[in-house]
Amino acid sequence: MAALKKEKPDLQKKVHEVPHKPGVYLMRDRFNRVIYVGKARDLRKRVGSYFLPSKLAQADLKTRAMLEATWDFETHTVRSEAESVLLEGKLIKEYRPRYNISFRDDKRFLLVRVDMSEEWPRFRLARFKKDDGSRYFGPYAHAGALRQTLNFMRKKFGVLTFGRGAPTERELKSATYQVPVRLSEINAEQYRDRVLQAGEFLEGKSREMIATLEEEMHKAAKKMDFEKAAELRNMIDDLRSTTRPMRRFTRGSLPTPIEPMADVRALAEALHLPQVPRVMECFDISNISTTHVVASMVCFRDGVPDKDNYRRYRVRTVEGQDDFASMAEVVRRRYSRVLLEARDANSDTAEFSQENAADALARISNHHDPNRGAQSQNLQMTSEDPALSVRSAQNDEGFVAVRLPDLVIVDGGKGQLSAACRELQRLGLHDLPIIGLAKEREEIYRPGRALPLQLPMDSAALRLLQRIRDEAHRFANAYHQLLMKKRVGESILDDCPGVSQNRKNLLLRRFGSVNRLRKATVDEIASTEGIGRKLAEEVHQFLQRH
Repeated sequence: MAALKKEKPDLQKKVHEVPHKPGVYLMRDRFNRVIYVGKARDLRKRVGSYFLPSKLAQADLKTRAMLEATWDFETHTVRSEAESVLLEGKLIKEYRPRYNISFRDDKRFLLVRVDMSEEWPRFRLARFKKDDGSRYFGPYAHAGALRQTLNFMRKKFGVLTFGRGAPTERELKSATYQVPVRLSEINAEQYRDRVLQAGEFLEGKSREMIATLEEEMHKAAKKMDFEKAAELRNMIDDLRSTTRPMRRFTRGSLPTPIEPMADVRALAEALHLPQVPRVMECFDISNISTTHVVASMVCFRDGVPDKDNYRRYRVRTVEGQDDFASMAEVVRRRYSRVLLEARDANSDTAEFSQENAADALARISNHHDPNRGAQSQNLQMTSEDPALSVRSAQNDEGFVAVRLPDLVIVDGGKGQLSAACRELQRLGLHDLPIIGLAKEREEIYRPGRALPLQLPMDSAALRLLQRIRDEAHRFANAYHQLLMKKRVGESILDDCPGVSQNRKNLLLRRFGSVNRLRKATVDEIASTEGIGRKLAEEVHQFLQRH
């Protein structure tokens, strides 16, 4: 009797398990051989597109043959698009899939090579690392960002790039290499110190340099020179892209697919939490300028984003750029509001609705019982809904639900964490688990612990924290950019006392621009419909001062 033919699996169902993350995907045939490797910014969208009914009908011959031969696929997530490019190349060279063309010609990513045996070492691009005694940096997936970084190094460190041999007459006199003095005024030994500093920068020791550029960007944005601020922002992005350490993928170090709840359990174990943190809230401050300091709070439930519970804030009480004070304000506003909402059933709440939430909370608590403050509300865990982290505060009427997370995460180190902890303690939330995640070395700070915790870069727990932190950063930046665009569209007249939106429109319609209005006399301004003599004088004086 003939053997039954194996039925081809329905891969459309498996697509729903693929995350919306950057990474690579491998197509396998019925014998489990890799026949195609691809990369994607969004794995779910890319892989899912292959199995749409219309895809097979419209595909070219090669793609149609590949899809007909595909019996299974697997995905591997990475931290960035750059890493997906590196991993894709590594896997294609390793498996040499029959349906891949790119990378099979052994094309390599760019490296930076410095031959220290030369009298005047130069930073050059290379594609192969040779055993020639030279110093190599990389590989780098973004060629454009790398070339911009080399341009930056040429100006900031005064090092030679490209070319060969000793500096030319033109290079010796060029102001490009005037850091701190021209090449013509130093000898080869002094120049080698510049090369060593530039090498440390390429290795990732760029924190102070990038911090200086960020400060310049903030100043430009404060002066409303948004063109320069955007230029500096792009330069910082290029530098970070180039100097960020890249993982070197080997056969045994392939990233694993995201399993949200498995990552959550790994995080609970790594942090020694009393329970699995099924609900986590993360705070991030965005202060590219003092014009708008904003913050975000993102919520993850069972390891995946819960966007319905995202919150964004404009920092109100902090002057200038103070991350610690900003973090304190946002944490205070978030959890005092949570506790106040638990008391919404009490009629007295309305009386304090316009107050600062923390002050109102204290007054409400003391109003019910003068001898009992927020700290003694006997906050306890309930198990009515195990999928939610629900604590309850008891009052005279019974129990009022207080929805608090299992873990609070703040973007930052000791300072941000300390500021957040002080606010939680003032609200009586002493036992609420909280950590700080510092960007530079991915260090985890915990209350009462002097030394930070460093998890392996490939650990599931750290990957989860990074996803949460990056999402909070994205959400805060999106809000900040929204406000900045709105600010750019506004006129200086918005700050002029007595000028409403309607009057601003009338003035701009009459004079065409603020510059023309500034040159106008008081009589000319007063002749505008809806603008009286007194307001015309105020507008004229305001524009002369600003």
